[in-house]
Amino acid sequence: MSHQLGLFDSSLGGLTVLRRLIESYGPISCLYLGDTARVPYGNRSATEIRSIADEVVSWLRKEKVSAVVMACNTTNALARDVAERAAAGLPVFGLIESVAGQVSVSRVGVLATPATAASGAYTRAIQRTCFEINIFEQPCPAFVPMIEAGDLASSALRQAAVSYLRPLLKQQVREIILGCTHYPLIEPLLHQLLPPDIRLLDPARALARDLDCFLGTPLRSRTCRDLLTLQSTRLCVTADPEGFAERTVRWLGIRPHVELVSLRPSACAF
Repeated sequence: MSHQLGLFDSSLGGLTVLRRLIESYGPISCLYLGDTARVPYGNRSATEIRSIADEVVSWLRKEKVSAVVMACNTTNALARDVAERAAAGLPVFGLIESVAGQVSVSRVGVLATPATAASGAYTRAIQRTCFEINIFEQPCPAFVPMIEAGDLASSALRQAAVSYLRPLLKQQVREIILGCTHYPLIEPLLHQLLPPDIRLLDPARALARDLDCFLGTPLRSRTCRDLLTLQSTRLCVTADPEGFAERTVRWLGIRPHVELVSLRPSACAF
């Protein structure tokens, strides 16, 4: 049976999840929604985020997806229950739950948006697997705007990374979870700033493995060349499709077609 996965994020970040899925499974059918009219989610209130999750997942369900992938840590942290309710029986896959079981040390850091860090969702998920693990969640408010702006070599981004990593290093963490789907794009910078024995965990890799039971046998030997066509992938945004398409080049290596959509039904004209 063929499936269409519905992925969503506030903007570009969830493309790192899409990339991992295509690397694992080849050109699977995906509908990706970037809610660019409301980026970033991570600085919004819990009430706003829960309302957004309901609206986005309801739209995906109307578009006939067969499963929902929460390619956004913030909505996963604050609105997993909302997404499951709006999905109306469709499977819902989340990043936080997927990576929690991959932690292998006793002291773990999490780099996350302010909303995700404040929720304590990573701490709860990881301690459900082992209560004795110490988790330190670090809010990183500057990362998403800087990454979206595209200058990944800027001194300001490097300075922000140093300031966010310092408290985690002080706590002697041995693993750091990239608790926002934007952050894999700055992995090279983080590796430069971290001791070589500290491991970075990308929740998207763990989520891809969790989908094995739903999608079937993965093709993990597949190369990144599969990404260049984005076969069977539909990309939609709620604002600025041209800008999104241009910025996507940095994430996937191509400039795709991007649709502008509205998540609300059209009003009747009289």
